[in-house]
Amino acid sequence: MSETVILVVEDEATISNFICRALVSAGYKTLTAPTGREGLTLFFSHRPGLVLLDLGLPDMDGLEVLEQIRSGPEEETAVIILTARDRESEKVKALDMGADDYIVKPFGVAEVLARIRTCLRHAQRLRSAEGERRERYEIGDLILDTASHQVFAAGREVHLTQNEFKILELLCLHPGKVLTYDFIMRRVWGPYSGGGNQILRVNMANIRRKLGENPSEPKYILTELGVGYRLLEES
Repeated sequence: MSETVILVVEDEATISNFICRALVSAGYKTLTAPTGREGLTLFFSHRPGLVLLDLGLPDMDGLEVLEQIRSGPEEETAVIILTARDRESEKVKALDMGADDYIVKPFGVAEVLARIRTCLRHAQRLRSAEGERRERYEIGDLILDTASHQVFAAGREVHLTQNEFKILELLCLHPGKVLTYDFIMRRVWGPYSGGGNQILRVNMANIRRKLGENPSEPKYILTELGVGYRLLEES
């Protein structure tokens, strides 16, 4: 049974209790806070493994809570936003500020638990690889080898351009996590990449074509409309 502690920062008691019951049944320990300030106090005193954070808190905006979490020494802690706000701009802002994922209410328990498992796996990978340069990523039947600069999909070698390789490597480093258009653009083309993301869309279309992706049933890369891309990973 997992000993991971999950902090639930949610002001609606019904939702908070519902989430906590599901988490406990799944083997997690829980802490709850109905306000942002209480959430920050519990966060810095207990150092939970993951935070489920509502944005519409009574005393402060959830994005302020996220900002303080990301400015502290425990900045690698996974944070999943749970909120009724469904505007793309809100999602992009939260993700760019360091949220690991974003789930809009109403949501299903199975989806939340799946996203939690993905975020915890990702956090564990980053801790395990801290200070080391990864030379090989294997996600399902997708293999990316940074040493030889080779990519294989379902046993078939895929030839990518330099920027296409950089994009896929970035996604492989964060499997299951949504990477915003702006994040990818800055990492691949630098701070002077210019406005718009058309060049990224063209490169992504080429990557998918070369990987043999069916746009209606993506096997590797999922588009989060208006937000960015997510590399799918096996459960």
